[in-house]
Amino acid sequence: MELFESLKQKIDGKNLRIVFPEATDARILKAAARLHQEKILEPVFLGNPKQVQAAAQSATVDISDITILDPDNYAEFDQMVSAFVERRHGKNTAEQAQQMLRDPNYFGTMLVYLDQVDGMVSGAIHPTGDTVRPALQIIKVKPGLTRTSGAFIMQKDDQRYLFADCAININPNAQELAEIAVTSAKTAQLFDIDPKVAMLSFSTKGSAKGDEVTKVAEATKLAHEMDSEVVLDGELQFDAAFVPTVAQQKAPDSQVAGQATVFVFPELQSGNIGYKIAQRFGGFEAIGPILQGLNKPVSDLSRGCNEEDVYKLALITAAQALQN
Repeated sequence: MELFESLKQKIDGKNLRIVFPEATDARILKAAARLHQEKILEPVFLGNPKQVQAAAQSATVDISDITILDPDNYAEFDQMVSAFVERRHGKNTAEQAQQMLRDPNYFGTMLVYLDQVDGMVSGAIHPTGDTVRPALQIIKVKPGLTRTSGAFIMQKDDQRYLFADCAININPNAQELAEIAVTSAKTAQLFDIDPKVAMLSFSTKGSAKGDEVTKVAEATKLAHEMDSEVVLDGELQFDAAFVPTVAQQKAPDSQVAGQATVFVFPELQSGNIGYKIAQRFGGFEAIGPILQGLNKPVSDLSRGCNEEDVYKLALITAAQALQN
């Protein structure tokens, strides 16, 4: 089944609410209105109602039935401030919290944390840090993890793979790389990908030496210890992970080589380059980045996104909320 039709079926009838902090942006307005009209999920906008409605009118979008929350006039703002201070364990005073929660990304993230909504989609006009920082401070990562990571679904015709980390961690150590691998396997399942995880390197099973190779080999061992049920192997060169004939030569005893569906890159540089090569040379659609590892879903758009990107990432976010 086509990916997004599958996601729609999973979330249909679940009454999931997704908050959009950038509610004066035409791309956000159009995508959210479409989701609302199709009755797939319930959007919630943040901002000054008059400004949001004016932006919608300018974009010729009907948002008359969509909830708009104004952080500057929110009836439960004091309770939110108290909850934020408690969550931050004294790192911020009530006065600081009042100021921070006027920021739509902090306000939206608190709505997720307090279960007023099921997830958040932001980043169309804000840099990644403005979306991710509140999520890490408030929602935080799942037990057993030390950080979030960014995955891309790579899709072309009937082919579907997952690449990680291509967005967040510049140079993860072995423990962090193992966490990315295990988390990516769970993300893959959400998108109907049978996870066979390849820990990528410029070496296959000791064919080359170096600290970079040692890191990936150690990460492979740690990932097995974290979750022995994940089908995972490394270190593997990309051709050994992907091409069956090469796998027979380089790693004949591997359960993953030649049939990998999840590709874990050793650091951000190679991950970012790798997914863009697949996208531009290979003609794959790159869907993401999908933030994984958080207790509740927050998704970060690219500032170059279009309406369709917003629509699709909202569906992904709702599906993550359902999985959680």
